[in-house]
Amino acid sequence: MRGHPGHWAFLVHRVSGVLLALFLPGHFVALGAALEGEVAMDAFLAWTQQPLVKVAEWGIVLLLGAHLTGGLRILALEFLPWRDWHKTLAALAAGVSLAVGLAFALALQV
Repeated sequence: MRGHPGHWAFLVHRVSGVLLALFLPGHFVALGAALEGEVAMDAFLAWTQQPLVKVAEWGIVLLLGAHLTGGLRILALEFLPWRDWHKTLAALAAGVSLAVGLAFALALQV
């Protein structure tokens, strides 16, 4: 049922998973730079100091938080007996993922 908090939680969990999967090739490029040696890794780390990359890092952490809390919500729905708390679990998952993202954003030095 569209508009239901459970539907939104489902969408956030799926979309965050897809976006995290799209991030993986970039992560592998970073790992490849580390394997190429110190000069390549230093160049990559210098590139990561750009403000847009810092914002993207915040986005990745927010996606990780959303996907993690969404997964925990699904596990709770599967294994715990309190199915009437569906809306509360969805709100809690959203709140925790937002808190993780904000904590990371406050720690960034842009």
